[in-house]
Amino acid sequence: MYIGLLHLHNLLRYVVVILILINVVKSFIGWFNKKDYLPIDNKLSLFLFISAHLQLVIGLALYFVSPIVDIALSDMKKAMADSMSRFWAIEHISSMILGIIIISLGRIMAKKANSSGSKFRRQAVYFTLGMIIIFSAIPWPWSVIARPWF
Repeated sequence: MYIGLLHLHNLLRYVVVILILINVVKSFIGWFNKKDYLPIDNKLSLFLFISAHLQLVIGLALYFVSPIVDIALSDMKKAMADSMSRFWAIEHISSMILGIIIISLGRIMAKKANSSGSKFRRQAVYFTLGMIIIFSAIPWPWSVIARPWF
C-alpha cells in the first residue's frame, strides 16, 4: 500500500505543479491586461483546488503509513537533529498544508470578489504565495532531500 500511495503522490505532484503554474500565469495576465474573468478561469482554479486537496489526502495517508515518518516520530529528539527525518516528519507536511490552505483562501477570496480585476489579483497573490511555499517543500531531484522524477 505504501509504495502504491507513494507512486500516486509522486505522479499527482506534476498535475498540481502544472495547474498552479497555469493559474498563476493566467491570473497575472488577467490582472495586468484587465481581462474578463471567464468560466474557464474559474474551472482552472477549481481543478487546482481539487487536485491540491486530493494530493493532501494522499499525502496524509502516506504520512501515517510511511516507515520514514514512523521512525522519526518514535524519537523526535533524534529526528530534529537529522535534516532528512525532520523534513519528512515536520517540514514537508506543514509546508504543504499551509500552501494548500493559502491556495484554498485564494480560490474563496476570488469567488467572493465583485470585479474581474479583483478576482485575478486575489488569485495571483494567494496562488503565488501558495506556490512558493509548496515548491520550497517538494523533494526535487536536485534538492538536498531528493526524490526521483518518477
